Amino acid sequence: MTESRLASPDAIRARFSNAMSAMYRREVPAYGSLMELVGEVNGDVLKRDTRLAQDLAETEQLGRIGDERHGAIRLGTARELATIRRLFAVMGMVPVGYYDLSEAGVPVHSTAFRPVGEAALRINPFRVFTSLLRLELIDDEALRAEAEAVLATRDIFTPGCLALIEKAEIEGGLSDEDADRFVAEALETFRWHPEALVSADLYGRLHDAHRLVADVVSFKGPHINHLTPRTLDIDAVQADMPKKGIQPKAVIEGPPTRRCPILLRQTSFKALEEAVTFPGAEAARGSHTARFGEIEARGIALTPKGRALYDSLLTKVRSRITPAADGSNAAEYERVLAEVFEAFPDDWREIRRQGLGYFEWRGSAAGIPSPDLEALLDQGVLRCSPIVYEDFLPVSAAGIFQSNLGDESVQSFVASPNQRRFEADLGAPVLDEFAHYAAIEQASLDACLAGGSSLA
Repeated sequence: MTESRLASPDAIRARFSNAMSAMYRREVPAYGSLMELVGEVNGDVLKRDTRLAQDLAETEQLGRIGDERHGAIRLGTARELATIRRLFAVMGMVPVGYYDLSEAGVPVHSTAFRPVGEAALRINPFRVFTSLLRLELIDDEALRAEAEAVLATRDIFTPGCLALIEKAEIEGGLSDEDADRFVAEALETFRWHPEALVSADLYGRLHDAHRLVADVVSFKGPHINHLTPRTLDIDAVQADMPKKGIQPKAVIEGPPTRRCPILLRQTSFKALEEAVTFPGAEAARGSHTARFGEIEARGIALTPKGRALYDSLLTKVRSRITPAADGSNAAEYERVLAEVFEAFPDDWREIRRQGLGYFEWRGSAAGIPSPDLEALLDQGVLRCSPIVYEDFLPVSAAGIFQSNLGDESVQSFVASPNQRRFEADLGAPVLDEFAHYAAIEQASLDACLAGGSSLA
């Protein structure tokens, strides 16, 4: 097959993202209501803030806002993780970053599969936060053995999906017809199955160990547990969710509201209680709570220095107050959060001066010896824009996990960072996000200094 007849990985990813969104809308009707609300809020923001609309258009970010999604799945075995890496590779998605959520009492470690090139992100920035269960963190050896036995017998990929993954690897891609088949086959991995693999008794014991363990082990596959649209005003979405009959979590995870947004802010509505059938001599009926709706707002990617400041401030906040799941101290938490984060500059020039964030440069400063970048910005010779943070926050992600599992499921696990083991299970190294953002910034600046960039 000639390369010209192959569907691009970006096109396959866009098809898959749209198919996933349609499936999740059918499975979780509140997701459709959430999408409508986010669309309304984003439209209002762009009408009201013409400068933001212009900036997004100039940086070719505007078109991606409405299509932007991230999903999340939880896997049970190293074999599943290695195969999901191959599946996402067909769609041009690579593992970026390592997250040890055991530090927040969640027995998984994770990576994010996503596109990394700017052109690919503009076409479709679909991401999937992918976690691998760490059964070794569960103390009950007998229960751990039972869970391992269940996971060893399941296959979360259809034969057709596996065949098409192998075909793509051998032939360097898939034809349009095969790409459509691949999307349909791959979607089966992420579909909700209400028929449990385990008895009601085993489900109960897994649930008592940790709700997330029950979620991973008890079912036929890693059902997508949320699908997250991006909003330009998460505070407005949080305030308006009740108007759509959706009850949001108590507080927004991440930094406070700012003029210059940083990293990631997330909120969600509570997990659904879904009917489940358990096998046995007499099939038992029960329920399972895991899947929920989430919304995110993205800001600038921070440098290691900026991230260290962010982490230190968030730690300071959490030492003073922890948000209660029932929202009883939400106002006080938000007050403390805003107060503590006054120490993080809320001005783009100051963020650049202190080296706290990554920026993309445009224009031409060719032939200017030792250019003063800030002066050239003032003169309009150069322009720069914050580089959007495309990844995730361990503490923020864990907060979303825990808020939907319930306060009673918060447990203390001994943190055991094990990125090398995770990468061995994955079958590949994860991309270092800081190095990636730094390379984007440096390449844009080099192009300006060489005269190879022009203002949009």
